[in-house]
Amino acid sequence: MTIRKYTTLLILSFCVLLLSGFDTKDGLTQKSRLRKIVIDPGHGGHDSGAPGKYSNEKDIALAISLRLEQLLRDQIPDIELVVTRRTDIYHSPPTKANIANQAKGDLFICIHCNSADPIRHSEFTGYKTETVTTGRGKHKHKTTREVKQYHTYTTPNPAKGTETYIWGAHKNESKEVAMRENQSLYLDSTTARSVENFDMNSPEKMNFINLKTRQFFDRSAFLALTIQEEFRKAGRINRDALQRQVGIWVLQAVAMPAVLVETGYISNPEEEDYLNSPAGQTEIAQSIVNAIKHYRASIDSKNSN
Repeated sequence: MTIRKYTTLLILSFCVLLLSGFDTKDGLTQKSRLRKIVIDPGHGGHDSGAPGKYSNEKDIALAISLRLEQLLRDQIPDIELVVTRRTDIYHSPPTKANIANQAKGDLFICIHCNSADPIRHSEFTGYKTETVTTGRGKHKHKTTREVKQYHTYTTPNPAKGTETYIWGAHKNESKEVAMRENQSLYLDSTTARSVENFDMNSPEKMNFINLKTRQFFDRSAFLALTIQEEFRKAGRINRDALQRQVGIWVLQAVAMPAVLVETGYISNPEEEDYLNSPAGQTEIAQSIVNAIKHYRASIDSKNSN
């Protein structure tokens, strides 16, 4: 039993070293661990997403995603990019996850817009005289009463700013399922061979998957916080990096670090104009690019250490 545990520890340690990113050609030159990014424009096709006064979330998400792709190609040309859609088509969440996993992405970034319900108002406008009948039979008679009258209306919700989500920690089990089902997509061939003899449900294999899941969770959290900080530097309202407790199934279905960026509130007229403007879309995309640069430097630095 002791020998088995020792052997398991050696194999897991070996796997971590292999995953640390050293070039197998000379053993000295370090490759970046961020080589391929999957960009996912939210919604599409019949799924318009949140509506604004004159635009839809699906169109803004696509425009920002394509701008993000172009800026990444210009500023980090050695990163390979995959965009899940380039036109107004619909992909189900499982399809999006399959595209990302089949592409063997190192990072998944989903672009969306936020929305808040209109604020309902009620305004007292005066009284209205109503005639009502009371009593029964011989005792029936009519009387009048004054009833308050109100005018109800809505105004756009003033909520504005950005949020970046990662999957909730309570969803780690779902993430581990994605990792188990797609391990051949994120393990290099040498690492895959070193663990192929482990039973899928063995403690050794589960420990390895759990290790990668926790690593991806930490990396996702770091990127989410960094994106929000870059938005703050650009003058946007920072509504924080958050764990999504419900929804965003795709974040836990991809075998890689993953974030979802809510770029602004389409329900706010001022924000809707900003989200539709070329300047606004460029500022949003550049903020994400800046965060990706910090993220890449961070994981590469940790690997080299």
